[in-house]
Amino acid sequence: MVEFVLRSMGATYPDRYLIEPHMHPWGQLIYAVSGTMQVLAGDTLWLVPPTRALWAPAGVVHAIEMRGPTAMRTIYVPVDRGGALPDACHAIEVTPLLREVVLHIVGLRMLHTDAPAHMHMAQVFLDLVAASESLPLFVPMPRDGRAAAVARALQDDPARDDGMARLARDAGASVRTLQRLFREETGMRFVEWRQRLRLLQAITLLEQGASVTAAGAQAGYASTSAFIAAFKQQMGDTPGRYR
Repeated sequence: MVEFVLRSMGATYPDRYLIEPHMHPWGQLIYAVSGTMQVLAGDTLWLVPPTRALWAPAGVVHAIEMRGPTAMRTIYVPVDRGGALPDACHAIEVTPLLREVVLHIVGLRMLHTDAPAHMHMAQVFLDLVAASESLPLFVPMPRDGRAAAVARALQDDPARDDGMARLARDAGASVRTLQRLFREETGMRFVEWRQRLRLLQAITLLEQGASVTAAGAQAGYASTSAFIAAFKQQMGDTPGRYR
């Protein structure tokens, strides 16, 4: 029987479509030609816009939610072929070359070990992914039930302006306890965590065509200047140039 070196799949999903938590015995590159995905992998929420992709190693439980109509393209890598790839999830920049390689592989559906051209294409793909820059398009999610309830509420509406006291009371915890849980379980202070979540929301809105002003306001930033400063600090560029 002929073995495969890479497998691929392409599918289009409507806004808010949810692929329930699941796992694979192989690694997976998750990419969207159009639309934006939010991927909850392990205890981390990742943003995957069209200019980025997420590498998820074998065995990682993950769920995918579409933000806007989304054309997803994914490539599966057998464990014995992905030795040079990271052993943890991370978001990567999708260069024009990597994009075209991904689309070409998806068009072929499956690359076979008995086809030299397929083996060469697979190696090009693996080399490009291994060399890709890792990007901070993620926010760690807390595990404790009280902190997780706050995280889910803010994930559903990053722009809500409830203060820490109101959020803690709704979750059945004190402010001090909630602050401690976020710091211990995400490695970030709550205010930093909330700003990162708002940044991911703003990037989603920019990818969907929103203006810089609208994206910042809808994501919960107090002003456009505050949004631009936060965006530049995290992404190394202004939201206008990114858009």
